[in-house]
Amino acid sequence: MSAISVGQAVVLGAVEGVTEFLPVSSTGHLKITEGLMSIPVDDDAVVGFSAVIQVGAIAAVLVYFRKDIVRIVSAWFRGLKSREERHHHDYKFAWWVIYATIPIVVVGLAAKPLIEGPLASLWVVAGSLIVGSGVMWAADQMGRHKRGEDDTSFKDAMLVGSSQILALLFPGFSRSGATMSTALMLDLDRVAATRLSFFLGIPALTGAGIYELKDALGTGAGAAPLVVGTAVSFVVAYASIAWLLKFVAKHSFNAFVIYRIVVGLALFALLATGVLDS
Repeated sequence: MSAISVGQAVVLGAVEGVTEFLPVSSTGHLKITEGLMSIPVDDDAVVGFSAVIQVGAIAAVLVYFRKDIVRIVSAWFRGLKSREERHHHDYKFAWWVIYATIPIVVVGLAAKPLIEGPLASLWVVAGSLIVGSGVMWAADQMGRHKRGEDDTSFKDAMLVGSSQILALLFPGFSRSGATMSTALMLDLDRVAATRLSFFLGIPALTGAGIYELKDALGTGAGAAPLVVGTAVSFVVAYASIAWLLKFVAKHSFNAFVIYRIVVGLALFALLATGVLDS
């Protein structure tokens, strides 16, 4: 028997697709949904399943930003051959994404037992949702929103990329929330912060999905639920990306801040009353 049924995979894939790139914590929402469906959140197969279906969401980013990605990757290859091309911003940006991914890879491998053990608790998720909300609100208020995507630097990429560690260690903090908040504190505008979050998430989340694939299949996740969950995640994430970019162009992040606080408090209540098992 698979640890997750096809029907549950559809639900979890939809949750992943909606929340992966919104600053509300996909990991937190997946764990809450798994808890409500009586799926053990600390089961190896479940942890692996959650990582693998992220690839569907990442595939949506690759398709949605395919023109930008082709431009950046092409500039990188040209720069490897030509010294003149190395002054191009796209060439530099490609290297920045690679360098900015190293911190989360190192911490992810070193802290794997903690991430899949004590830190996987729903209590941690609830607390991180609320604390992350405060950080996001402060960043949105403090940021001057005066720098665009072409103004990003190596320092920006490293700081924003390293902030992904917060979401890795504290599920509920939100990878998107951490990266966008950091970018806003660096005075990037909301659209630039959101796009930078997308690009920096591609290698980290893709690597996590590939790394977990063998374990997910080997511990009972089942091939059919993995395929279905990933496919649903892709379709829903594509729509979510398109909506988010339009939303942040005209609105602040306050709606996400309020939503996260409500969900965090509700989760605390469900845990305290025994409705959910941590």
